[in-house]
Amino acid sequence: MPGFELFSDLERNEVNDVLENGVLMRYGFDGMRNGHWKAKSLERELEEQLQVKHAQLVSSGTAAVSVALASAGIGSGDEVIMPTFTFVASFEAIMMLGAIPVLVDIDDTLTLDPKAVEAAITPKTKAIMPVHMCGSMANLDALVKTCKAHNLVLIEDSSQATGAIYKGKPLGSIGDLGCLSLDFVKIITAGEGGAVLTNNEKFYKHADHYSDHGHDHVGNDRGAESHPFLGYNFRISELHAAVGLAQLRRLDEFVATQKKNYTIIREALSQIPEVTFRTVPEGGEESYSFLSFFLPDLEISRKVSNAYKTDGVDACFHYYDNSWHYIREWQHLKNIKSLYPISQEVKNGLAYLQTKTFEQSDHYIGRNISCLIKLSWTEKEVRERADKMVSIIKSVIL
Repeated sequence: MPGFELFSDLERNEVNDVLENGVLMRYGFDGMRNGHWKAKSLERELEEQLQVKHAQLVSSGTAAVSVALASAGIGSGDEVIMPTFTFVASFEAIMMLGAIPVLVDIDDTLTLDPKAVEAAITPKTKAIMPVHMCGSMANLDALVKTCKAHNLVLIEDSSQATGAIYKGKPLGSIGDLGCLSLDFVKIITAGEGGAVLTNNEKFYKHADHYSDHGHDHVGNDRGAESHPFLGYNFRISELHAAVGLAQLRRLDEFVATQKKNYTIIREALSQIPEVTFRTVPEGGEESYSFLSFFLPDLEISRKVSNAYKTDGVDACFHYYDNSWHYIREWQHLKNIKSLYPISQEVKNGLAYLQTKTFEQSDHYIGRNISCLIKLSWTEKEVRERADKMVSIIKSVIL
């Protein structure tokens, strides 16, 4: 991870095909494009590869979450349960619709704790959104059961876990809706882009229309299309889709490479008794895009993280003090800093962040280091890296 490490003639050929054809927009211009439809082709291949009936491409993973929520009718004043450990886009996408993000603790999977989810459900709750961070997954059986019991929508954000599998099913295909990111630092990239996945015909039609100004896409004359409801512009371009199409065809290659590199480093770290690893739910297999492990306490984790930076072990993240991915430093959310007025309903809904603490999440994130697994490493580089990581941890602990 990420896919841009291994750009090849496959990606270049797909992009050149679009440029030679001359149609950069995914909709319309049928006569000019001579049958070239990169976005449509990528959607069909996503459906096949990720085992869903419908895929709708959009402009980003953030857009995918907003479109998924809107497609399920979730908006003003509705509560969406999400984890404390994610990317800021998760709550941004929820709030864009006037809905309220309800943050709850994670467990040793580094994803939603099902017990914390149950405790957070109120009459306003409309959806549960696990975020499959750093290449692995939430306990989806438990969350599916909760959603069924409370008539809630399950929206998987698998932006960081494309290629991971849970009980034989690709992540993103298990919930009512799934969301992918295809941005520049994901395992498969389109540069910018995202996708909404679903087996629900109604949700798919809503996503298809909503992401393109409400166009119903009926017929061959874009100017004559009707608009069943309001929408916005979350379209992907043919250029971005072309890159994503080539990258998707390499997903199995990327996952296999990551698994090889991940395994070498994990086996080396396993020699240290004080190191433990994130829990992968039974029946799950990671995408191997990150190796996430726990150290004995926050102080040791900070020392190891700083030593990694000093000694050139790059792309290892201690998220406890990170301003992008963990609740502790999301001051702009806690203080509701916005360019535009936020409704009183949302302000009231977020008031809990002024006093709520997340000791369980702190316990896990404080001790966690997640290391990016690169595709471009040689085996020699991986083994040297593993030795250095082990040496640093031992020097700090001893």
